[in-house]
Amino acid sequence: MSACVVSPAGRSSRLRVRALGAAVAASVMLTGLTSLTGCDRLSSARSFKSIDLTGADYGRRLDLPDIEGRPRTLEDFRGKLVVVFFGYTQCPDVCPTTLATMAEVMKLLGDDARRVQVIFVTADPERDTAEVLRGYVSAFDPRFIALRGDATQFEAVRKEFRLIVQRNKGASPNSYTIDHTAASYVIDQQGRLRLYIRHETPATDIAADLRQLLQ
Repeated sequence: MSACVVSPAGRSSRLRVRALGAAVAASVMLTGLTSLTGCDRLSSARSFKSIDLTGADYGRRLDLPDIEGRPRTLEDFRGKLVVVFFGYTQCPDVCPTTLATMAEVMKLLGDDARRVQVIFVTADPERDTAEVLRGYVSAFDPRFIALRGDATQFEAVRKEFRLIVQRNKGASPNSYTIDHTAASYVIDQQGRLRLYIRHETPATDIAADLRQLLQ
């Protein structure tokens, strides 16, 4: 895959995405804390680098087709940790950086990587065709998969994960950019939302968090 060149417009978009990520992270942290119950001891003995969402009442469903057109749900990945990132292939910075980091995480995990599934969900189904997505995710790691729904399907997922997604007009109808939540979500082996990984979290920290959940 060729290097992604960040234009001045791309830098502006990147800053907006980071601002959105910070705002969402603060909101997610508060939501996660208020969603915990006294009987929920899943995270009581753990200390994560990422935001602990144990007990959150959202992010429970991910119903979208894969790039072969097959319907996929979280049930398909029971027994594995699922790391989900929402973005688009023409993203100038955040998306390729995140996927490159997750590729490094998979290397750090060694044999444990077989118990982790990284999923890239496109927020831009109009331009991100199945062929485009296939080449994009495999360039980072052939074990990664991509999901692509239509606008209605994606909107349902956006609401379920409380994502911020905003399209910005470009010079032409097909040159728009998308500001989006700049974070990844970790779902455990039982299909429960557990972690919110902020953008630019080091691969070593992510790997450490995933190892805790795999124990």
